[in-house]
Amino acid sequence: MIPLFDISLQLNGFPIKKAKAELNEIVNLSKEDYDVFLRNKKEEIVNFHLENNSFYQELVANTNDWKWENLPVLNKQNLQKPLEERLSKGYTLKNVYLNKTSGSSGTPFVFAKDKYSHALTWASNIMRFGWFDIDFNHSYQARFYGIPMDFVGYHKERFKDFLSQRFRFPVFDLSDEVLEKFLRKFKTKKFDYINGYTSSIVLFAKYLEKRNILLKEICPTLKACFVTSEMLFESDKNLLEKQFGIPIINEYGASELDLIAFENTKGEWQINAETLFVEILDENNNILPYGKEGRIVITSLFNKANPFIRYEIGDIGILDEKSTSQKPILKKLIGRTNDVAFLPSGKKSPGLTFYYVTKSIIEDDGNVKEFIIKQIKPDTFEIEYISEIQLNTKQIQKIEEAIALYLEPNLTFTFTRKTVLERTNRGKLKQFKSYL
Repeated sequence: MIPLFDISLQLNGFPIKKAKAELNEIVNLSKEDYDVFLRNKKEEIVNFHLENNSFYQELVANTNDWKWENLPVLNKQNLQKPLEERLSKGYTLKNVYLNKTSGSSGTPFVFAKDKYSHALTWASNIMRFGWFDIDFNHSYQARFYGIPMDFVGYHKERFKDFLSQRFRFPVFDLSDEVLEKFLRKFKTKKFDYINGYTSSIVLFAKYLEKRNILLKEICPTLKACFVTSEMLFESDKNLLEKQFGIPIINEYGASELDLIAFENTKGEWQINAETLFVEILDENNNILPYGKEGRIVITSLFNKANPFIRYEIGDIGILDEKSTSQKPILKKLIGRTNDVAFLPSGKKSPGLTFYYVTKSIIEDDGNVKEFIIKQIKPDTFEIEYISEIQLNTKQIQKIEEAIALYLEPNLTFTFTRKTVLERTNRGKLKQFKSYL
């Protein structure tokens, strides 16, 4: 079988062969050599951005004699300015990998990765999925994700699915009729694994439970299920294991960074220490020891296009006491939960559907700083947002059109511009909340 996935990365300018070779070297370093590698990479990435990135130079007070613990902690608000102002010398919108954050934290922005850094992200994904005998070039994926609804975006995503051996189950409508169609696909297709949003996969498992169906009996080729983007609760994990009959693997990532933690074959949530450096900080930016709960702050060791140095992702977590620099273990992650919207037609949509809706208003000018969406009644929603300039009628109309397309027509939305938004008691902004 032709390795279409690797070939497509290579053709798009992502040097996957080189990235796989370097990742393999890093993984096989001795403890002493790894510590030297980490120290050198941290120094190298900071010095690179201090020399080549005016945005980062402005943030660092003492650019000549910097100390790691005195470097600023970046947050999402820092990054909400046009991307051209944040790119390093030698990088343009044409020669980088570009994307938008999902906005699941309520603070969206556009980001860039240099092409080698993005190739390393894929090499890291390939290695971790390989722990469970999944090969992106040959294994067939049942993908529980959203999909853009505009013509170009839709077909581009479908083509990527073809190259990546994926069959996509769009998650905007998870009513029983749709879940029954999903089930029929599992009867006829030889899927190797499931991957997608936690809440959508859990809804599918609840449907199977109601029907008293074990998925592995319907689709014997299934080997594993990987859940992402939202919190996986223990009770949901038990349900998935019971209804699917396969290992359930929990991943934690961020599009602007990489896979941050991935459950290994021993059931430990292993931090990606090959391309990232993860710290836990207290409210005064002091580094906390293993076992203490604090803010998760992450450095991308390879991204030269856009600095992600000591970047606060917006989650709270604990690194296990048995962690080492080479193999940190995430003991606990607090945050990243999403509700499900129940609509008048009986349709159920995961909160992450709003990522696709809000994509239509997240422009690179960084006007909308934060937003939350509240479901007050089955057909009534409130969007509260912070912005420099109030949303105009044209922008609101654009959002309403996107809502009708992704959710259903005839829903009522009110838009309220605020100076401050309500946060959880841990300081996390929850993008979607249902009051039903």
